[in-house]
Amino acid sequence: MDEEDIKLIFGLKLRQIRTDKNLSLFGLSKLTGLSKSYLNEIEHGKKYPKPDKIFTLSEKLDIPYDQMVSLKLDKNLAPIGEILKSKILKEIPLELFGIKESDLIDIVSNAPAKVNAFISTIIEIAQHYNFGRESFFLASVRSYQEANNNYFDNIEQKVLDFVKSYQINIGQSISSNELEEILIEEYNYSIKNDELDKHKDLDNLRSVFIPKSLTLLVANDIDESQRTFIYAKEIAYNFLEIKERLYTFPWILFETFDQVLNNFYASYFAGALIIPRKNLTAKIKDVFKEPIFYKDSFEHITNEFNASPESFYQRLTNILPKEFNIKNLFFLRFTHKLNDTKFHLTKELHLAHQHAPRANESDEHYCRRWVSLQVLKDLSKSNENSKFDLQISNYENEGVQYLVLSTATKDPFKENKFRSISIGLLINKQLERKIKFLKDPNIPTRNVGVTCERCAITDCEVRQAPPKVLNRASKNKKIAAIVQQLNDTY
Repeated sequence: MDEEDIKLIFGLKLRQIRTDKNLSLFGLSKLTGLSKSYLNEIEHGKKYPKPDKIFTLSEKLDIPYDQMVSLKLDKNLAPIGEILKSKILKEIPLELFGIKESDLIDIVSNAPAKVNAFISTIIEIAQHYNFGRESFFLASVRSYQEANNNYFDNIEQKVLDFVKSYQINIGQSISSNELEEILIEEYNYSIKNDELDKHKDLDNLRSVFIPKSLTLLVANDIDESQRTFIYAKEIAYNFLEIKERLYTFPWILFETFDQVLNNFYASYFAGALIIPRKNLTAKIKDVFKEPIFYKDSFEHITNEFNASPESFYQRLTNILPKEFNIKNLFFLRFTHKLNDTKFHLTKELHLAHQHAPRANESDEHYCRRWVSLQVLKDLSKSNENSKFDLQISNYENEGVQYLVLSTATKDPFKENKFRSISIGLLINKQLERKIKFLKDPNIPTRNVGVTCERCAITDCEVRQAPPKVLNRASKNKKIAAIVQQLNDTY
């Protein structure tokens, strides 16, 4: 452990010993002759006492010296020790959430039995569902996005600074050639397009950056929008002066949380550069004011920017909360293999509302009535390159409805694999005022669930499994009612 953690542990132990002996800080001060402020700093991990002071504490509290200085914690405080030893708090920038490590430890130590039981439960659940360091980091970034409504004004401003500095015309679609020239001329990059294709084991890797020679290796068969995004991310790393970064796209592994967070910042910068905020806002306003939803018009907008459908939908999750005050939304990415019965939720974002679904590890079956899955099935049976559709999803059990727009495309790197990108907007009075086409009779409304195992729809024609979770809950409710009846009788 480092010095700061040792201070924290000593402080926690001293506080626990003091409270076990029903001593206030004032009382401990009188007992030991040490000042109350000095003892308070020790308990909060700000100071570590010198040996003579530890000896005084040991003698007056009747605790062996070796026990006082030992890093071993009793069972109530043991989970805190595990957290400190794991270094997880060091790897996550708690300051992003306005939290100090010492404050977090302080909260935990004030109610050790209950809070540590909770921490132990979380650790056990994480182990049971194979929720490792990687998942924890990604979940932390997602929580950071959600806490900020996925809009970061400082990065938006940096994009405008970049555009002004390099005289880029954002009134028209940005090309990869334009960004490639900046990388070469301004940042001394060397770009090679033929190296990655020589290594079959690299699978779907699209780019690798070699920092020592400033060489960017790019897969030769990527399309124009993918190349533009890769170049825009590289520019972001340089213009934002990011040092701790990931070197492959998509990423393979990471060593620190900062690498994951900086990867998000670079991706955000790239999306904001390729799809300018003002341009997209104006076009979406035009779509929203129409009483009828015109699919061709919406698809035209998605193709107007030099961006993939995923980048376009991601950008919507930035713009809608900021420019339209639509914060109750979710973003989902599903993948599907031809003739496979499974659909995998591989990316998600939920803003300000407890949306369904969320990725789960319980091997349940996502609702086949979702448009997110339907466009995947439709595309897999056609010769088209993409498929767009929308629906109003009515969650009868929850009493809520979402307007869901979804686009499916072929995976450019994997044969017979497809992905769908969706955005869902909670339908309420506010959304009805902002989007005129919500009452368009051509938009289908479907009753949906979250997973088949939790769905109460009895006449579902595409059910994949019985509602066992729902049945179990219903059975337990009946048992509870009978037990209550017996209590009332006897």
